[in-house]
Amino acid sequence: MAGNSNPQIAYAFQVRYILGFDGGGTKTECVLMNSADQVLARTFAGPSNPSRIGVESAVRAIEECANLALRETGLERGAISAVGAGIAGTAKQEMKESMTRALQESFVGASITMLTDLESALAAAGEGPAIILVMGTGSASFGRNAEGEITRAGGYGPSSSDQGSAYDIGRRAIAAAMGERVSETDSVLGRQILEQLRCTAWAVVQHRAQTIPDEVFPPIFPVVAGAADAGDVIAQEILIQAAQDLASLVADVADRLHLRESEFLLAKIGGTIGRSRFFDVQIDAALKRVVPRAQIGGLRISPAEAAALVAKGSDAA
Repeated sequence: MAGNSNPQIAYAFQVRYILGFDGGGTKTECVLMNSADQVLARTFAGPSNPSRIGVESAVRAIEECANLALRETGLERGAISAVGAGIAGTAKQEMKESMTRALQESFVGASITMLTDLESALAAAGEGPAIILVMGTGSASFGRNAEGEITRAGGYGPSSSDQGSAYDIGRRAIAAAMGERVSETDSVLGRQILEQLRCTAWAVVQHRAQTIPDEVFPPIFPVVAGAADAGDVIAQEILIQAAQDLASLVADVADRLHLRESEFLLAKIGGTIGRSRFFDVQIDAALKRVVPRAQIGGLRISPAEAAALVAKGSDAA
């Protein structure tokens, strides 16, 4: 008889696919993985931090990523048995529950595992002591010691944390540029910022910063990065301070986990890495001062892959 006459066998075949997501304030990464832990597709979309853009917009970015991966592999959404989502801005229980409900509606029949982006990044570091430093739109540090104790510093949003982040750097750069104006004449950095934001007046920048800050502050980071590499003293001072602030987050976590003088993996992740030679040197130097025996390196796998593996394990259980 043509076709598969045993629906149980067909169902067993369909449940062999898992989606993993890593979402933040700038972009979302998706991996589609099979039961042999092979990544079949890797796709990207816009930001998915619900605390910054709302649950509806965050889920829309996640769905866009998923649809691209499914299209690439020729699979239907119903073939997905488990979804692991490591998403920034979901540390609060209420937000975690809201995102879980929304994803359950999007991926009917799949088990949903919600993680913060910090939890998925730490899972991606593998076993043993490790500290993750997030250097993106926001900032945070998250770590685990040999006893399995876990703690964090930062990552609570721009109103109370995010020091050293792209958001913070952009905010400092605007303040510095406006402070450097002489007789209505802008500094080189000030002119570059206005050009990046496509504004001709600082009053417009200030208004936009108050109403849509995520569209103003983080996009300025590339300008500051380029200016620092070109020798701009103000830009360099901003990045030196940012490096010190980020290192302080790591120091805080290392102190609480008693890792200051220990050997452990220190993994940097986020969109500000590799964008400025000056900043990369400053951050590594600052980190070495606070945790001299740490091995600064990368993650074993991507956070999106780690989220998929966590979801796979939860689904099997």
